[in-house]
Amino acid sequence: MKNGIFLLIVPLFTAILTLILTFTSQIINGRRNRKQAVGFFHPFTNDGGGGERVLWCAVKAIQEESRDLDCVIYTGDHDASPYSLTARAIDRFGVNLLYPPMVVHLYKRKWVEENSYPRFTMIGQSLGSIYLSWEALCKFTPSFYFDTSGYAFTYPLARIFGCKVICYTHYPTISLDMISRVRSRNSMYNNDASIARSGWLSQCKIIYYTFFSWMYGFAGSCAHLAMVNSSWTQSHIEKLWKIPKCIRRVYPPCDTSGLQALPLERPATTPIFISVAQFRPEKAHPLQLEAFSVAIRKLDPDLPRPKLQFVGSCRHKSDEERLQKLKDKAVELKVDGDVQFYKNVMYRELISLLGGAIAGMHSMTDEHFGISVVEYMAAGAIPIAHNSAGPKMDIVLEEDGQQTGFLAQTVEEYADAILRVLRMPETERLKMAAAARKRASRFSEQRFYEDFKAAVRLVLNHDSK
Repeated sequence: MKNGIFLLIVPLFTAILTLILTFTSQIINGRRNRKQAVGFFHPFTNDGGGGERVLWCAVKAIQEESRDLDCVIYTGDHDASPYSLTARAIDRFGVNLLYPPMVVHLYKRKWVEENSYPRFTMIGQSLGSIYLSWEALCKFTPSFYFDTSGYAFTYPLARIFGCKVICYTHYPTISLDMISRVRSRNSMYNNDASIARSGWLSQCKIIYYTFFSWMYGFAGSCAHLAMVNSSWTQSHIEKLWKIPKCIRRVYPPCDTSGLQALPLERPATTPIFISVAQFRPEKAHPLQLEAFSVAIRKLDPDLPRPKLQFVGSCRHKSDEERLQKLKDKAVELKVDGDVQFYKNVMYRELISLLGGAIAGMHSMTDEHFGISVVEYMAAGAIPIAHNSAGPKMDIVLEEDGQQTGFLAQTVEEYADAILRVLRMPETERLKMAAAARKRASRFSEQRFYEDFKAAVRLVLNHDSK
């Protein structure tokens, strides 16, 4: 019996020891072969959203600030190359890089895809990101590890490899608001209705969220510099990570200069409302569609019939299915003739569409910032945004005492805002649009570069001494 147990323990102990020695060897080799470079951890370089714009602007800023540092992109897009990514930065976002970045291809990206975790998605993706980061750092170990996608659980590993950790956090993976919603048993995209209806399941989820928030806080505290994109994000990250001296608020880069060149006057024939956002569940596109339908039914007889344009990107099959459901819903609400869909448009086409809209729709609850809202304002389209987080706290505020847009929460409130824009005299609309455009200049791309460089300079210069 003892011999049998011994025969089982020895191979197990040997396997564990071998694993530990292998990991230790790879970490030592990584630290020894660390390159003078900034490694940008951004597994999805084709998502087309505001996060990707930040990535390319961050790469450009580093290239301008420290020409002796190579910029390396860790990506799970296998067709990505230095030149294709450079071209994408220009074509999709108008960002002209100084030189093509290096590319490190990752083959374990499925470990951070939400479809891989039907349950316990947050912790599954977070732990999966560690595995993906391990692949990245073993292939190429930079002096500076820069996360632009919100994978905080990778920071302790990057520090073990000897990297200085910098991040740009668009939103906390978990927030105190999320815990509060579970506690109040509100059903949302991140809190299933079956859980919300059950007191026992809700209590279990609160324990899960509380434990996860503690782990998230520990991982985030390993950052040497954490840039955040809004007042709302900053308040949550400071409470969770508890490193206030390492946190800097840097508003994301918005193309205000190019959009501000558009005329404020709009064609008088058909009023156009535009909605720019990825086709993701949290963007709440159906709410906009329902509000538009209500507004159409309440439309004054003497007012022209408006159109609603949905403009966004699809990352994968789930987004494609979501887009199709939105089209089906338009038919169901009998507004399909008044609604247009634009998928994965190029940057030039987006500017053209924004230039023809009198108002822009946004409906995500607790949108961390809201680049699309700023783009509406810069383009001269009056924003109708969700009354929470970034739009409420940073963006849709008065400028020189003049209202710059509307905030709403319910279908009725959005429908009312749509009708108020349609009923607005042209002189009043132009006055509000001008004030909104002036406010949008606070979030320009140039302002991002200035604030970003000032923040990273502290870490880059300290390391070079």
